[in-house]
Amino acid sequence: MPDALPERAAIPALLPFQVDGVKALVERPGLLLADDMGLGKTIQAIRALSTIIAANPEAKALVIVPSGLVGQWRSEFQRWAPGLTFSTIRGQVSDRAWQWRAAASVFLVSYDTFRSDFTLNPHASVAREWDVVVLDEAQRIKNRDTEIARTCKQVLRRRSWALTGTPLENTVDELASVLEFVRPRRRDERLPALRASHSLLELHRSLQLRRRKADVLPQLPPKTLIPVSLELTESQRATYDRAEREGVIRLEDLGRDVRIENVLELITRLKQICNFCPRTGESAKLDDLRERMGVVMAEGERALVFSQYTDGVFGVERIASALAAFQPLRYTGGLSQQARERVVEDFRRDPAYRVLVLSLRAGGVGLNLQEASYVFHFDRWWNPAVERQAEDRTHRMGQTNPVFVYVYTCVNTIEERIALILAKKRALFDEVVDGTSIDLGATFNLQELLALFGIRQP
Repeated sequence: MPDALPERAAIPALLPFQVDGVKALVERPGLLLADDMGLGKTIQAIRALSTIIAANPEAKALVIVPSGLVGQWRSEFQRWAPGLTFSTIRGQVSDRAWQWRAAASVFLVSYDTFRSDFTLNPHASVAREWDVVVLDEAQRIKNRDTEIARTCKQVLRRRSWALTGTPLENTVDELASVLEFVRPRRRDERLPALRASHSLLELHRSLQLRRRKADVLPQLPPKTLIPVSLELTESQRATYDRAEREGVIRLEDLGRDVRIENVLELITRLKQICNFCPRTGESAKLDDLRERMGVVMAEGERALVFSQYTDGVFGVERIASALAAFQPLRYTGGLSQQARERVVEDFRRDPAYRVLVLSLRAGGVGLNLQEASYVFHFDRWWNPAVERQAEDRTHRMGQTNPVFVYVYTCVNTIEERIALILAKKRALFDEVVDGTSIDLGATFNLQELLALFGIRQP
């Protein structure tokens, strides 16, 4: 049986710009909805689906989302499209077979399950022609060479909707990959690949709808970015300097055999030392975070702490353990989908939980966490759009308090050097799409990375 959502007496009203978004989705065969993070791309898509299915009860829609957001989509369907039947595809292969055949209008599935059932599950009815296919966090298909990108583009679809605040993260070719999906695909139709060109940018302008928070939500409380520059502790500095010296010697010894991966390995090692000294456990960032967290708690506020690492030495587990006095919750990709949903629900509903420590990749997209008004970036991803996405888990519709974002950088370290370079390079990407993101390995060539350590390749 499909999921049956209980009828509600009233559906919340959409804001005017959201009504425009719903209208655009319904009227156009393909749309890249690239609204700024926190403007309700999910609810616009749900209301548009509801409109289409009301006009054609036989219509079938496929919604593909990150696994951690399946529960949130279910909740939003209940709120914004009561009475609409949908089938959530999950569980064992045998269960998924009948879920695909359910008498539902909307089929909700994670990217990983969709990829598996499209290619490996002969009992799944995935290969039909869909009236609408929706990709949430569509930057997941930015690399056209991945299996998930190829699979999503193979699906037959009369309408294609891509939802993402960051359709371009590293290069214009990633935008091209997303736009390849936005074109509908009928049976026996072959669509040419798109490449970076003037015609691609023209197509982009014709397919993208993007609104910025500053333009459509002037009443949203301000978000204040507060850079925090710290000196390493004595043990951190000694360990850091030794690791950098030894690492540079190894890179120089490699000579012409040095590879980007060798440099990135050293950079990762140095960034981890900026978090915690592996010898003594000392951390200038943690010392500062503890003090600020005490103030946050005294004010009765709540906080999110992001780290790109998840382990118990340098990342989420270590940070959460060190903040045990504040009863922190943990959110990482290592948790099951159900466990992640439970953590979010506990944080949102139980005021006893005042701190949520998240891995940037798992917790930086899709979640609604307006209960927090403080955000701490314990370390830097070197990807401005990913950081902004993380901050906007709380700086979004429904937030009533000013949001304060603290960004840690250790002075005279690799953190400071890369941040200066990225500040110069980011403008090149902002010319194409607001809120681009930059990946360290994809953005810098080998010579640029070596230059961070004063090395010139022979």
